[in-house]
Amino acid sequence: MLRKLPNTRFRAMRNITFLFLCLLSTTQLVKAQTSATGIDGKSTFTAKLINIEAATNEVFRYNTTLHNGDAKSKVVELKADLPIGWMISYKVDGSQVTSVAMDAGKTQDISIEINASATADPNKYKIPVKAISASDTLKLNLEAVVKGSYGLTLTTPTGRLSEELTSGSHLDIQLVVKNTGTLPLNDIDLTSQLPTGWETSFEPAKISRLEPGKSQELKARLKVPDKTIAGDYAATFTANNPNSNSPAVFRMIVKTSLLSGWIGILVILLSIGLVYYLIRKYGRR
Repeated sequence: MLRKLPNTRFRAMRNITFLFLCLLSTTQLVKAQTSATGIDGKSTFTAKLINIEAATNEVFRYNTTLHNGDAKSKVVELKADLPIGWMISYKVDGSQVTSVAMDAGKTQDISIEINASATADPNKYKIPVKAISASDTLKLNLEAVVKGSYGLTLTTPTGRLSEELTSGSHLDIQLVVKNTGTLPLNDIDLTSQLPTGWETSFEPAKISRLEPGKSQELKARLKVPDKTIAGDYAATFTANNPNSNSPAVFRMIVKTSLLSGWIGILVILLSIGLVYYLIRKYGRR
């Protein structure tokens, strides 16, 4: 009996040691899994860039990241304090959202798009964005720097957008391009959309730079092909550059030329005379 006692103690100590090692390895595994899933007790809301400069008619785009450091899932609502007339949207994987379901330890990329009002003055605007959940509220301070506005109009010196011309002729149309914004416009091109067979050219064909409030006149030479049927047609001229564009839709009234009209009348008279001659010659037989 005395000999078996030390062996019993040895086995008991061995079992205790084995149990301790198992608990230690389990603890390390749990810590590793916790670290891998990002459950660190600290949730964050960050952005790659918080300050973006753009014109009033451009979109301010921010790439943000939301991280749930809690050990449980939660729903996060997205809200922002905007200047009057401004608009904001949140997108996840291309879809617009107002809230995000976040699993424990999850990290989610969120694209934020902000549109300034058309009347926003050039200035720096602070945009506080909040990610609100039942457990906490995360705040991200974005900045939108409005540098001005782009604006462009294309019209005529008199404002008239209709013209008359005859088939087979050409017409010079006076156009005016004006910079209605507060920022300069560079590389303004002129293009046209015309009925089939019609041709046009611009003088000058391109405006290299137009300062705010300034305007420049140019000429569009329009050519109508022969045998164009009389009627109303639409011709669209467009002034555009990478930041703005403006179309001008003209009503083109094509009329038959005077010579063509007389030729038509002459053909009709000849046809009537030929019929009358045939009736006189063969009608008695």
